[in-house]
Amino acid sequence: MKLISKNQNPLERITRFIISLFLIPSLLIYDISVFSIIQSIVGFVLFFNAIIGICAIYKIFGISTCKV
Repeated sequence: MKLISKNQNPLERITRFIISLFLIPSLLIYDISVFSIIQSIVGFVLFFNAIIGICAIYKIFGISTCKV
């Protein structure tokens, strides 16, 4: 079994985490609308990426911002 390596550097993970903290509570701040739901979904995706350190889009295109 091959372990999946992280493809985000620490600064990028911190940035994604901070942005996610602003996007996730949009359902509570704004009325429930398509825009606020999309903002929350994007926030949860960024939060998940920041926690695990792996971006699926980076994997698809073979990009890595981590130093080798």
